[in-house]
Order: sequence, then structure tokens, then C-alpha cells
Amino acid sequence: MSLDPSYLEYPMRRKGMDHDLYPWSNIAERSPLALPDGAKMAVAPLVSLEWFPIVPGEAPFRAPGHMQTAYPDFRHYTAREYGTRVGVYRLLDAFAKAGVKATFAVNAAIAERYPSIVVDVLGAGHEIVAHGIDMDSTIDSTVSEDKERALIVAARDTLAAAMGAAPRGWMSLARQQSWNTPRLLVEEGFAYCLDWVNDDLPYVQTTKAGPLVAVPYNHELSDRQVIVVQQHSAESYVEQMKDAFTWLAAEGAPRVLPLHLTPYVMGLPFRMGAFEGLLEWLGTQTGTRFVTAGELAAALPRD
Repeated sequence: MSLDPSYLEYPMRRKGMDHDLYPWSNIAERSPLALPDGAKMAVAPLVSLEWFPIVPGEAPFRAPGHMQTAYPDFRHYTAREYGTRVGVYRLLDAFAKAGVKATFAVNAAIAERYPSIVVDVLGAGHEIVAHGIDMDSTIDSTVSEDKERALIVAARDTLAAAMGAAPRGWMSLARQQSWNTPRLLVEEGFAYCLDWVNDDLPYVQTTKAGPLVAVPYNHELSDRQVIVVQQHSAESYVEQMKDAFTWLAAEGAPRVLPLHLTPYVMGLPFRMGAFEGLLEWLGTQTGTRFVTAGELAAALPRD
């Protein structure tokens, strides 16, 4: 049985990477990041603050970590709710103890349902970036441009009302974008996004509406990937993060170690000791600075 000829049709196919957002670039040949205090290593903690609807939605696909069994799925819903009731405050305490400022990717539903969390995150000096409306507001190529824009605007405006200022950064649910997402983000006032994981350094994407900085947060280094998907211990996660740090630091030029954290994963009591030990160890490394996603975007040379 032969394939329908339309199966091989792809309107974005072209020389290079099948898109025109940025040219290919060798990391060893770029101008170095201008990190705060002249640091040679940046550690960039990112916390996902997510709200999963307890009933099925109309999302084009389910984001990772979504409900799994027949509804109402109280077992998985309450496991995730542990992150907003308990886990996030353990992470806030750990950051305060280590003197760390982090980035929090926040669903708009968190600001609506648990506004005190937003107050506490901002009060501790952390950064907030928009992370959709809730975990059913996923985006893909089947979502119309008008609907996608409405989702972006609603997430931005809900957080702006809770924060007192509009967020400048964005992270899509499941890191999934449509062809329109980068341009729409620029048009709606965003300066950087955290969706693309193809580098160890931030870089500039060029959209028809203007530039957008991509700040990579490699999902292979996330607690959900290492602990939930790969079923490793918190101690193994710490060892892997130290190995990644040591390798990146040995490359000489400024590099970034992302720490993507999930409150209902890392925030459990039997994991927090290992995580606090990791923050303490990272804080003792020479030439190292903890940074937010916004600081990374600002550190990018514009030559």
C-alpha cells in the first residue's frame, strides 16, 4: 500500500531547520554571557506552579502529569495539590535558607485560586513568568490563532492583576507551541520564553513582530524527568545535577545549569534534605551565581 502523496508535504521544509526563527549556531563561537558579578556559571532554578482541573477539559492533548484514571481522579488530583498546599512552601524555605532567587512559572488559575501563593513568591523576591491558564490550556497547531491569542492574553492579564505588573516571560504547557506562538508572545508584550530546550545558553529568536529571547530549561535535568519518569532517587538526582554542573563549568565560558522543579515531586519530605544539600553545594562553587530567567535573558549579548 503506497502513501498518499500529501503525507510527505510539509510547507515549512527548507534548508536548515525547517523554520526561520534563528540560524544554526555553534555554542563555542558565540560571545559570552554577561552574567551578574562576572560569574562563570549560572544556576537557574525554575519552579512549575500548576493547577490541574479535576474534570476532563477540551484541551487538544493532555500535558505531562495530568489526571490518569477515571474521573473524579482524586488520587492524582490531591497528589498534585500537595504541591500548592505544602511542597511550594518547602521550596520557598529552601531558597530562603540558601539565599537563592528563582523563577516560578505560574498558571493563571493559581493566581485566581491561591492568590496568597503569588504574594508569598513575590514577597520573597522571586520572579514569576506566565504558564498558561491551567493545565488544560495546551496549544498546538489545531488551535486557531484567535483562540491562542486569547489564552495568552488571559494568562498575562490574570497574573498582572495579581502581581501589579504584567509578566515578561512565558512558558508554554508541555513546552508545546504552534507556528504562531513566538510572534503572538512578542505582540502581547513578552520578551522571553522558556519553551525551547536546544541549547545551554539563551539566544534570540526573530519573529515578524520583533525579537524574542529563548531561555533554555532542559527537561532532561528536571526533577519530574529524573525522579518520576526515570524513577531515580532524590540522591541520584543530586548526583546528576552535580555531574552536569561540573561538566558545564569545565567548558570554561559562562554556562547555565537549569534546575526545573515541581513542588509535588521535590517538595516531599524525604527529598527535601537532598535538595537543600544540592543548593548548599552549588552555593559554594567558585564563580557561580543563582539567576532568574529574566536575568539570563538580560545577560545575552546583542552583537
